[in-house]
Amino acid sequence: MAGGNYSLTGGFWSLIAAIQTSGAPMLTVFRTSTNTVVITWPAPSTGFVLQQNPDLKPANWGNVGTTPIVVNGQNQVLVSSPVGNQFFRLMH
Repeated sequence: MAGGNYSLTGGFWSLIAAIQTSGAPMLTVFRTSTNTVVITWPAPSTGFVLQQNPDLKPANWGNVGTTPIVVNGQNQVLVSSPVGNQFFRLMH
């Protein structure tokens, strides 16, 4: 069951949300019907790189290894649905 910024998976709440950072492009994250995750942001976004982290500790951020493709004016990355938490951000 899913709708808005929530989904109910196996009896647990799973939130998919993005927090906007001032001056950064808007990052959108959503799960597909095939249980993958799509991350999008406006193209071009020169100098920004998509990063991921299993927690919010500053030292653990790393670049996502997938090169974005442009679909309808949006950079788009498709990733496997993570086990546990996974956070994404755009870094300049």
